[in-house]
Amino acid sequence: MSRRSPWAALLAVHLIALAALVAWLALQSRPVQMHDLQLADGEKLKCVSYAPYHFPGQTPFDKDLRITREQIAADLAALSHITRCVRLYSVDQGLDQVPSVAREIGLKVLLGAWIGYDRKKNAAELDHAISIANEYPDVVRALIVGNEVLLRRERSEDEMRALIRDAKSKSQVPVTYADVWEFWMRHDSLAREVDFVTVHILPFWEDEPVDIQHALQHVAAIHEEVQTHFGKPILIGETGWPSEGRQREASRPSPANQARYIREFVHQAHDRGWDYNLIEAIDQPWKRRLEGTVGGYWGMLDADLKPKFPLAGPVADRTSMQLPLLGAALGAALAAAVALARRGAGGRLRVAACASIGAVGGMLAVLNWEHGRVAYRDELEWILLGGLTALAATLAVLVSAWDGVMLPGARSAWRDLRHGWAPTPARLLALARGTLVFAAAVAALLLFVDARYRDFPTLLYLTPALIFGTLAALGRGAARAERICAAIIVLCGIGRWLPEPANPQAIAWLATTLALGLPLMLARGEHQQGE
Repeated sequence: MSRRSPWAALLAVHLIALAALVAWLALQSRPVQMHDLQLADGEKLKCVSYAPYHFPGQTPFDKDLRITREQIAADLAALSHITRCVRLYSVDQGLDQVPSVAREIGLKVLLGAWIGYDRKKNAAELDHAISIANEYPDVVRALIVGNEVLLRRERSEDEMRALIRDAKSKSQVPVTYADVWEFWMRHDSLAREVDFVTVHILPFWEDEPVDIQHALQHVAAIHEEVQTHFGKPILIGETGWPSEGRQREASRPSPANQARYIREFVHQAHDRGWDYNLIEAIDQPWKRRLEGTVGGYWGMLDADLKPKFPLAGPVADRTSMQLPLLGAALGAALAAAVALARRGAGGRLRVAACASIGAVGGMLAVLNWEHGRVAYRDELEWILLGGLTALAATLAVLVSAWDGVMLPGARSAWRDLRHGWAPTPARLLALARGTLVFAAAVAALLLFVDARYRDFPTLLYLTPALIFGTLAALGRGAARAERICAAIIVLCGIGRWLPEPANPQAIAWLATTLALGLPLMLARGEHQQGE
């Protein structure tokens, strides 16, 4: 077994990682030039989807929730600065007050009736929506009977036809049905029942995701195809782009891409005379439970009703590098101080290596905190994932206090601690390695089997990958259980990358899984480890 000093390798690996992270942050901070959206005097967006669930704890799944008229009035007042119309998906939970408030503010409404599995609830919802539409015909532009019901397979085509016919026989306003464009093409006979066809065209969510450079070409092509096929007025009922979340092949959520898509789409729509509704008015944090991080960030306004991007001028994905750089500086200083206080073999090289580890660990701790603010959905995720983030961040301190001896296996370290042995840095590092490698194996497996709405946890496991991967490559050994977890990490990392080999996020995750898993998987076990 090689007993080479690890400090030179750790220094080199972490300096490379630090340079890569700084370059990535600089790229994110670079303003992106794009088309300015210059609307004529008095011209606004034609319509935006409105859901009021943007305050903490608000969700349409809360049957007892009723949105107050005051909140609706505040929301619509903010939206009136950017749009002339809002689209609703339901008239439940206080949303039946929207047409009344909209009349006072001067907005129009696309009124939706939510159709799902429950036939009794569907009937009550539709009857209520029809009565509201008939009460406010000067406000309600149209009644939308159901949203993506066929896509969700909650009702059949014949059942939707019956509901639409019933609504048309009672409604004083035009009636339509909304679904993704592919399902309209599959169920095109429904077009005979509606006054106009409402299609959803979402380049990001296509089965073959479309990148931002070709997104508007895709929308134009689909609009022309649908228009030609049906020969009826077309409303693009949903289109937009997310600002946060997981990249799907070449489709990358980001503030700059969202701004670019909205600006270019609105310019093209107004130029071509398209009728449209943007998704959506306000970020919806509750949607993260259904669609992951990306689901919560399609809004023109954030959850505090502040505009997320300007309609003119360049836009950057990151407004400042200050916090990550501060985290790096503090991490480097803390790790170097611990290394100096724990004088041991390695001298200045050891101190420099520990400082570089601290810099990377501090920067990643800040980046993981930033990600948690947009991605973590509840206290449990903050406890579990936040705990793993904190554990990864402490690795720099543990390594700085470590004297370079062979690490035991996690089980051996735990047994020693239970028997009253001293909690040496080596034993604590071994426990941390076992915990983080097991957690990474679980994360890699979940991402492999169910990837659609899961973020790539690259930033969370990069620190363990750099430290433990380097030590294993230098012959520091690994216990059998850790080698099994490492094999899962490697296989699942490769398996997740293969379906989207050009996705930079998938590539970064592949590199992280290989850096962590491959050296551990190939490492020799040690008798001292007790495995």
